[in-house]
Amino acid sequence: MTTPIRLVIADDHPVVRDGLRGMFAGAGDIDVVGEAADGAEAVVVAERTDPDVVLLDLRMPVLDGVGAIRKLRAAGAAARILVVTTYDTDADVLPAIEAGATGYVLKDAPRDELLRAVRAAARGEAVLAPAVVDVLMSRVRGPAQEPLTPREVEVLRLVARGTSNRDAAAALFVSEATVKTHLLHIYAKLGVNDRAAAVALAVERGLVRPSEA
Repeated sequence: MTTPIRLVIADDHPVVRDGLRGMFAGAGDIDVVGEAADGAEAVVVAERTDPDVVLLDLRMPVLDGVGAIRKLRAAGAAARILVVTTYDTDADVLPAIEAGATGYVLKDAPRDELLRAVRAAARGEAVLAPAVVDVLMSRVRGPAQEPLTPREVEVLRLVARGTSNRDAAAALFVSEATVKTHLLHIYAKLGVNDRAAAVALAVERGLVRPSEA
């Protein structure tokens, strides 16, 4: 007979813990060996019970989920950590994954999906809700960047040399207002707020040679 998956549930809402415990109790192959109402307690319970998986909410008192993940990883805990939460923004997802979470699923997931997630996490597999995958992919891809026009590159190269807006306008035979407009477009396309940041990024991307900056 296969040894049941040892599970710890950490959530600050007793009703949620009761619901999860009841759900897993009926699974047959999952044994809830401990519960915690905050992140600090989750660390203590996990150290005491040596679970295969810790089911962890993110927003808890005393110590939040990300803090608990870090402490468990720092202590060398072998348990896989599966975040189960209602939050799917990049501000929530990325810190949890970076801290060492094995998976990230949402509380509105169907019962069968949660069961599969725990089983997959116990096997060491990454488990990510579709909404979380979208967050990670959009972060990796980043915003689509519009290329600079040849004239914008000219302006940027003049700026890199320390040329003032007035002198750049004279060199390009345009008005100073036109140079300022080009700079605003450059800042928007590069995702920066000032001349120094624009030049630094332009050098990094090869738009401006270091000797020009």
